[in-house]
Amino acid sequence: MKRILFLIALAGVVSLPFWIRPTRPEVTQAQDTLVIVTPHNEAIRHEYALGFQTWYKNKTGRSVFVDWRVLGGTSEITRYLKGQYIESFKDIWQHQGHTWSHSIEATLLSGRVISESDKDLNQAHSGFLNSKATAGVDLYFGGDAYDYDEMATAGMLVQSSIMKTHSEWFSDAIIPQQYSGEKYYDPKARWFGSVISCYGIIYNRDCLKRLGIAEAPKAWVDLADPRYKGQIALCDPTRSGSMTTAFENIIQQQMQLKVSTRAVNQSEAEAIAEGWVAGLRLIQSIGSNARYFTGSSQKVPIDVAAGDCAAGLVIDFYGNQQAEAVQRRSKSDRIGLSIPNGGTAYSVDPIGLLRGAPHQSLAELFLEYSLSKEGQALWGLKTGAVNGPSDYALRRMPIRKDFYSDQSLMSVRSDPFINPFSDASVLIYHPERTSDLFKEIAFVVRVMCEDTHDQLVQAVEAALKAPEPARSRALHEIRNLDAVSYLQVKNAISKRLESKNKTEELRLASELGAYFRAHYAKALEISSADK
Repeated sequence: MKRILFLIALAGVVSLPFWIRPTRPEVTQAQDTLVIVTPHNEAIRHEYALGFQTWYKNKTGRSVFVDWRVLGGTSEITRYLKGQYIESFKDIWQHQGHTWSHSIEATLLSGRVISESDKDLNQAHSGFLNSKATAGVDLYFGGDAYDYDEMATAGMLVQSSIMKTHSEWFSDAIIPQQYSGEKYYDPKARWFGSVISCYGIIYNRDCLKRLGIAEAPKAWVDLADPRYKGQIALCDPTRSGSMTTAFENIIQQQMQLKVSTRAVNQSEAEAIAEGWVAGLRLIQSIGSNARYFTGSSQKVPIDVAAGDCAAGLVIDFYGNQQAEAVQRRSKSDRIGLSIPNGGTAYSVDPIGLLRGAPHQSLAELFLEYSLSKEGQALWGLKTGAVNGPSDYALRRMPIRKDFYSDQSLMSVRSDPFINPFSDASVLIYHPERTSDLFKEIAFVVRVMCEDTHDQLVQAVEAALKAPEPARSRALHEIRNLDAVSYLQVKNAISKRLESKNKTEELRLASELGAYFRAHYAKALEISSADK
């Protein structure tokens, strides 16, 4: 009898999640299917699926199932799509009687300029741009504009018809092409910003109190405070485009500060180079306080809310959604979000039509919905409002300017006093300074802070405990970034990362890792010399 009761209880435990899980429509129940790859979280996927299903039904009289493909962050998604396109085009190319080579595979989607003399590579690239190669996916929704620009150049994203069907949307009055130095859509209609993002600091008030920190962090430099040691949640920038953008914002702000305060006899180029180093040093200091470098940017707000970390770098809406979730579940205001004054630009999460989309006409309609007033309302309205979300307030900033000027929406907006287009303190992004160094920033930060994290933490801790002048000498050793100076990264490191030989990146990581470990070890030696 005990054994029977045990088996009944076990069966109940196993089956319970299946009984209480929410019902989801089966693919076979819908007349049409749309395949979207995205890094967006479950709340966004849920609301956009429901919203589009209603809009599509009203427009066409048909039902639709949104097949979300969730593969990780933007970097993982981009790698996946490249792999799918290479395999698809390889079959097409060989079927046409052409020879496939390692050179074609390495350069086809790299975005690098191919020499006119290399006829085979040019022929293959031209063939891809005129092919029906497919990744089996219709749309890429969410991510970073840098990745979309790269994919558009490589030919993975193709022109949409929306700029012809809704030309009135693409103007300074509704969707500007640029704002605060950031591009908001591709002029060739290959991708469009769907929602605005900025970057901030999520923090846990209970943890700050425990650490003896009276004021919430308001600027990036606040996270360099040694009291945050082991308490900062960060994401691996080589696996998250959004985290790389956050680090790029930190560097851009330091460049702007150096330019605005430069001496009369100092050139702007020299000030920019100083700002690059100042930005990396600030990131290094923040990195020394990191508890970890996770592979998922969504883990950061969760761990801060749980009290495992006191603060972390996040996209604004991750912080807002986490704060709202904690407030809703526990009636607590322990989670806060700070947007650093002048420390973040307003960039966009784009959406783009993929080459060889299996359901292209349907994909065009989803793109239309995402930029329409109805689709934009999902980002910024409260749950239950007309055209608003059903279950989750997404608390994000729509890209359409007319959303913010519509007075009829003020009472149902999640954040009625936020308007990115009227923010006087916005960081003006200068793409000519860092946009071509996006991968390099991620690479340098990873080697400087993540690969050598244990040594960095030990060196900083020892230096801060050392008496003067050993303390200053040790910190100077830690902050020696000659190997990753602005010119060094632009002229040498960038070329090595672009090498066709992928082992070159591993060699570079090994060399720079050895460089930083040597300096961290030297700082540790200096700090311990007088003990």
